[in-house]
Amino acid sequence: MAARASDRPRVRVAAIIMLDDSIVLVRQRRSAAPYYLLPGGGVDSGETLADALVREVAEETGLQCRPVRPLFINDTISPTGDRHLVNITFLTEVRDGSILNRPSDRSIEAVEVIPVARITELDLRPAIASQIQDAFAHDFTASAVYLGPIWTPETGHA
Repeated sequence: MAARASDRPRVRVAAIIMLDDSIVLVRQRRSAAPYYLLPGGGVDSGETLADALVREVAEETGLQCRPVRPLFINDTISPTGDRHLVNITFLTEVRDGSILNRPSDRSIEAVEVIPVARITELDLRPAIASQIQDAFAHDFTASAVYLGPIWTPETGHA
């Protein structure tokens, strides 16, 4: 679900889903160039973070997951201030399901399983690939950390 412009931040949950040494990502295209996101989405009013995460991951990937614990928190604030997301990224555990060949969300081109070693080569949003690699290298044992504001401008090219 895309964030709406408003006078309040919108909360987005995201899942780090590890399959051996690879991570599950969704490839989106809302402009000329594709980019990658961790599976997840907006938290609805009255919905817990955990419930939103489970719902969004199932919708986008077909996987049933269980949130283990938060790993990263960051803000995504557009330079014009018309878009503000608070992103909470959770380490998750897959319980069941299989990766969808064709997600119902039209903005998702594909669900991909990519080696963690390669994620810094991608346009990952928010730009937390190096933090994910570091957490992976340390078996995700570090405490949750606030990463501050992270904004990735649209490049407009393919």
